[in-house]
Amino acid sequence: MPKFCSNLSMMFQEVDFPARFEAAARAGFKGVEYLFPYDYEVNQLVDLLRENNLQQVLHNLPAGNWGEGERGIAILPGRVGEFQDGVEKAITYANALGCRQVNVLSGIAPQGLDPATLRQTLVDNLKFAAGELDKHDIRLIVEAINTRDIPGFFLCGTQQTMEVIRATGSDNIQLQYDIYHMQIMEGDLAPTIERYADHIGHIQVADTPGRHEPGTGEINYPFLFDFLDRIGYAGWIGCEYVPAATTTEGLGWFEPYR
Repeated sequence: MPKFCSNLSMMFQEVDFPARFEAAARAGFKGVEYLFPYDYEVNQLVDLLRENNLQQVLHNLPAGNWGEGERGIAILPGRVGEFQDGVEKAITYANALGCRQVNVLSGIAPQGLDPATLRQTLVDNLKFAAGELDKHDIRLIVEAINTRDIPGFFLCGTQQTMEVIRATGSDNIQLQYDIYHMQIMEGDLAPTIERYADHIGHIQVADTPGRHEPGTGEINYPFLFDFLDRIGYAGWIGCEYVPAATTTEGLGWFEPYR
């Protein structure tokens, strides 16, 4: 049976962020993920998890100035020190929250910079982050994102991302496979998941078009969820979607797995 965690950055936006923990628990979720914990005191988040008997499954490394449109800094040669400081901040939060994996966003490629330089900066930063996280038994995961939603995002395909992971030489990095993003970029979902199953540490879901809940678009999610069981995927599946109406109204797809 797949195990699903609720992405609180996207779901339950009918209430403010702290109240989303209780809303997720009431809906039947046992785990939560969200983009960033850093705007909140860590003890507040610890209490929210404990009060609602929830597991913190995932959060991201700091990703630059999100409000100004940055979507990661791991490829940027001039931001290495900031990236490394972010790794230490992520470790502090992850340890307190009991979160055993964190995701890194590579970032948007700046115009005029050599792609080979960006790639090498990314490889070096991932190697550093994986090493520091490994000291705390925290796994690093890396995500590819579609370039329709985020034009210029550096990592935008499964094979490309795996090549970068392998170039680090680290055994503490796995792939975050986002079904929504990869349906847009490459399709061929089930064969790709099976091909890289041993390297996938986390999966995220949303349907397309619209990035709404499973069952609202073209992706055959009942088949994929059964398929993940058949191939023995035991990790979490993050529900990183924008509900088409209210979150609760759109949870019919979740009933068989609650």
